[in-house]
Amino acid sequence: MSAERPGDGPRFLIARLSALGDTVCSLPAAVALKRGFPGCHVTWAVDPRFAGIVERCEAVDEVVRITSRLQRVEGRFEAALDLQGLLKSALVVGRATAGTKVGYGWQREGAGLFSSRVPPDPSSFHVVDQYVDVARAVGGVMDRAEFGLSPSVEDVIAVRGRLAAKGVTGRFVLVNAGAGWITKRWPPDRFARIVDLLRETYGLPTVMLGGKADASIAQEVAAGCKVPPASLIGETSVVELVALVSLAALHVGGDTGSTHLAAALDVPAVGLYGLTRPQRSCPYGGIERCVHDPRGLGFIEVEPVWERVQAALAA
Repeated sequence: MSAERPGDGPRFLIARLSALGDTVCSLPAAVALKRGFPGCHVTWAVDPRFAGIVERCEAVDEVVRITSRLQRVEGRFEAALDLQGLLKSALVVGRATAGTKVGYGWQREGAGLFSSRVPPDPSSFHVVDQYVDVARAVGGVMDRAEFGLSPSVEDVIAVRGRLAAKGVTGRFVLVNAGAGWITKRWPPDRFARIVDLLRETYGLPTVMLGGKADASIAQEVAAGCKVPPASLIGETSVVELVALVSLAALHVGGDTGSTHLAAALDVPAVGLYGLTRPQRSCPYGGIERCVHDPRGLGFIEVEPVWERVQAALAA
């Protein structure tokens, strides 16, 4: 959290309630506001499930957990930014007392009734840069996005202990085989081959991560491995997830939250993309590590993924 005190400068409200990866991708907007207005105060309205991400951003001074659509964020703001463009985030901005109200360029569910749309700059291909465009519209400053994200020492210590209990004490690779949509999931047997290759070629253990809903697909991956990977599926809080990803040598996964988290923490991320365009949603700054087949993830074979894994580990 920032050391600046409320009242040291203008106050800004950011509404980005969910989900994990989208919240991560929105963080540079807060950093841009801090650069444009040194000493400003940034309040962030977020779904309680993802508050831990915002709490670990040094550019955010205050985190407000939104538990009701009737909830109002108190205070007077220089500007309120809707970085989600949905009714739930628009209502937060709409109820706020702010001199200016602006919103992300893709507004849905009537969000445009509560804020002025900020069209993306023609050079802003990635969604991260499009979020920063909204901050720039009110005076934020940023060329290449920075996330201001880091784990706490306590979280790192806790996660190291959990890894040690699983037999992982040195370098390791994270694999997230899950995703919110089945169209964003690479076949488990191909993940299993990557896990085997990492151990056979580099002697590197793999740690599976994800939520409880990803347990079955992680089990499928493990069943296809010669030596099953360690698993922290469903065993980390959001703040511990930040710590876990920060400790990894590499992250391999699809278009899912932990992939974007890796990019935000400067951990190399190999991204697997099918129907979604990597130009817009790849790990920020890491499109060269992505494998894309517009026909779907089932058409992506092991070889091109392994090539990028090797290149990332050699960098």
